[in-house]
Amino acid sequence: MFEILTVCTGNICRSPLAAALLRTRLAPLSVNVVSAGTRGLREAPMTEETIALATSLGVSPADIAAHRSRFLMESHLTSPDIIFAMTREHRRDVVELAPSRMRSTFTIREFARLADSLTDHQLCSAAEAGGTDPSSRVRALSAAVASQRGLVLSPSDPADDDVIDPYGHSWHTYELSASQLEPAVNSTVRALKLAFG
Repeated sequence: MFEILTVCTGNICRSPLAAALLRTRLAPLSVNVVSAGTRGLREAPMTEETIALATSLGVSPADIAAHRSRFLMESHLTSPDIIFAMTREHRRDVVELAPSRMRSTFTIREFARLADSLTDHQLCSAAEAGGTDPSSRVRALSAAVASQRGLVLSPSDPADDDVIDPYGHSWHTYELSASQLEPAVNSTVRALKLAFG
């Protein structure tokens, strides 16, 4: 079993959608995916727009209904093997709470960009260096991806590592947010599946 944490602001749009997509697409693996918000609401469901997006992207109704928002606390940062923030600001918030998690915390678009710079062989080899324990394999993979920081060219616009916040905006903004998130989820799933291939 390995654990993933996704983080956004209110924990009702981006991070629960990311968590639900990761759970759905990593389903064959033994993984626990949870989410939280840096200014999380208390026990709120996903927004109606996020529910519509999650449904259209293949998330089960039961998974959608189970979500209730929570406020990110330092204690939530101990057990995840890898942490995916939705923006650079969220990543900074995580690292301020738990400085030791800096190398295992990424924006999800950053992780995808860095992981895509590595070959399948490199990703597999990195995971194998972690041994047989799933958690150790994911942490070893995460370290290999983190090592690409500074080696891979950063985006010309740093905001390209962020997923925009659709809350309170139009349906078009929700679709734009999802269009930034889903490719990053797909690249992340590819990398994580290679760790167990």
